[in-house]
Amino acid sequence: MLSRIRNAQQLANTPKHVDIPRNYHTTWDKSTEELREILIDRLLDYKATVVETTEADLGKDIAKALADRGWDKVVYAPGLDPKLFDEVKGSVRADDPSSDPRDLGDVVAVTDSHVSAAISGTIVLEANEVCGRRSLSLVPDHHVCIVRPETVVYGVPEMIARLDPLKPNTMLSGGSATSDIELVRVEGVHGPRDLVVMIVK
Repeated sequence: MLSRIRNAQQLANTPKHVDIPRNYHTTWDKSTEELREILIDRLLDYKATVVETTEADLGKDIAKALADRGWDKVVYAPGLDPKLFDEVKGSVRADDPSSDPRDLGDVVAVTDSHVSAAISGTIVLEANEVCGRRSLSLVPDHHVCIVRPETVVYGVPEMIARLDPLKPNTMLSGGSATSDIELVRVEGVHGPRDLVVMIVK
C-alpha cells in the first residue's frame, strides 16, 4: 500500500516533504466553572455518572458512590492516598502492577486522571502512580475516576499538549460502548461499562 502511495505521489509530482500547518487554537477564555459545566454536560451525554464533590468530601463521596452500587471489591491506583478509602466498606487494596491483569475482572477500579478536554468530554489517564497501569482502567467492569479542576482544559490540542508521548495513555469518553449496524448499543466492550466521575470543585 505504501508503495502505491509513493508511486501516486511521484506521478503527481508531489514534493517529498510537505510542511503541515499546526497552528491549532490552544487558548480559550473559559473560567474554571465554565470548563467544569461543559465537561459535566458531555459526560452525562456519554451516559457516565457524575458526582460533584470537594477535596474535603472526596473520600466520603467515593464511599457513598461505591455503597450505592453495591461495589465492595475495590482496587485503586497505588499513588492515591489510602485515606480516601477509610470509609469504604468491603475489600480495598492498592493495585500491584506486577500482578496478573486477569485478576482485575471482578473489581471496581479507582484512579485519578491526568488531563480532560471539556469540549469533547474526554478524560485521559496517563500510565503513572495515580492513574494506574492501563489494565486497571480497561479490565474492570466498573471505574471511578477523579477529575480535579487544574487538570481540565477546553480543547483537544491543549489536552494533547499535556501528554507525555513516551507513556501509554487511555482516553475515556464515558463508559465503553459500541453499536452494531442496527444501532444496538453494547456497553463494556473494551473497557468499563460503568464510569463514575468524581468532579472535584
